[in-house]
Amino acid sequence: MPSISPAVRPASLERLFRERFGATPRLYRAPGRVNLIGEHTDYNDGFVLPAAIDLSAWVAARARDDRTLVVHAADLGRAATFSLDEPDPSPVHDWSDHVRGVAIELERAGRRLRGAELLLASEVPIGAGLSSSAALAVAVAWALLDLAAVVPDPLAVARLCQAAENRFVGTRCGIMDQFAATHGRADHALHLDCRTLVASPVRLPPDVAIVVCDSLVQHALAAGAYNRRREECERGVRILARHRPGIRALRDATLADVERSRDELGDEVYRRCRHVVRENARVADAVAALERGDVVRLGALMVASHESLRDDFAVSCPELDSLVEIALAQPGVLGSRMMGGGFGGSTISLVEPGAVAALEARVVERHRQAHGKEPRVRVCRAADGARRVR
Repeated sequence: MPSISPAVRPASLERLFRERFGATPRLYRAPGRVNLIGEHTDYNDGFVLPAAIDLSAWVAARARDDRTLVVHAADLGRAATFSLDEPDPSPVHDWSDHVRGVAIELERAGRRLRGAELLLASEVPIGAGLSSSAALAVAVAWALLDLAAVVPDPLAVARLCQAAENRFVGTRCGIMDQFAATHGRADHALHLDCRTLVASPVRLPPDVAIVVCDSLVQHALAAGAYNRRREECERGVRILARHRPGIRALRDATLADVERSRDELGDEVYRRCRHVVRENARVADAVAALERGDVVRLGALMVASHESLRDDFAVSCPELDSLVEIALAQPGVLGSRMMGGGFGGSTISLVEPGAVAALEARVVERHRQAHGKEPRVRVCRAADGARRVR
């Protein structure tokens, strides 16, 4: 769902809801996320280091007396209506699947919902690698559960929203995005074990800015490339497990395991496996660096992550590579890498606060010269997870 700009104001959202539905709604929000490091590791049962951010998807909602959902997407100017009692629900392959899928997964999990009127709006830009779809799904789930007098359980919501993304939107994503949206904590990243779903907050240094540069190259992860990467990882697991049956996911493999089976894996699958194994190690190293306040080391790990995503996992693109190159040439930039599923979207950079303005000016100028597009530059702050606002 496209974003509205510059920010969703609760009073304006309430006004729009009253104009459309004739009543005062409850308001809910769920954040987008950045990921400091740990890319394409979540669906391999690995480790990630995301943070929820101060850009959110919003839902204004009111319960109905029937079992009908009436949904209006303010940013699209489009509406959809469907029944929660539909006998054989299936995707309709448009924007409404983000809502329908969540409602259906909640119902299948035994949450008896009420009908509702929903007005959607979002600050999280679509296609920028900031998890706009996860933010929307979590905000919708929070609203539907609260209207049904069910206290939202953050972990259950994350799992069910992931299932909706997998089954209705068609992206075989891991749980990182939904987990960050439900469990985010202000001023902290989350060190998440994607197998056990145990997360530890890691305080972010106050003297470093998180700068996101949106390349404006929009990716469509459900189109196939993202899913192919997951299939390649799964193929690697099947081969590696022949030699060591304890390997159930790439999280269980060592670099020695991967090197030993290099010929059998073939070049592409070998490189995919090598990235995931090394990236898991980089996450552990990054957490240790943050805990001792070593932002220089964290920056170096981010650069190594980008190089691996570009060369081994092959999910970067010229625009992302250019943004990283421009950023790393600027004084005060400690590290930079592509972020998200890839094939477009954004980069994330660690920047000394006094260098942010110069970085933004340089990135806009150089990227426009090289690619004919003016990237959007944002400073993001770590925020809390989903909640009812009022």
